[in-house]
Amino acid sequence: MKKELNYEEAIAEVDKIVKKLSSEEIDVDTLATDVKRATQLLEILEAKLHKTQDEMKTLLKSLK
Repeated sequence: MKKELNYEEAIAEVDKIVKKLSSEEIDVDTLATDVKRATQLLEILEAKLHKTQDEMKTLLKSLK
């Protein structure tokens, strides 16, 4: 069973993929796989951000 990536790990992996895709040594054989993985990571990051935003709203409401 794979452990869930934390935010920093996911960002680092996206950054690595972006650098790889930005280089002059793009591997056409893995291009689709890399883009798919980056898309999955971005969805994970977006979900984490929304969850954190919702938690912050709840915490701030409790202060009022």
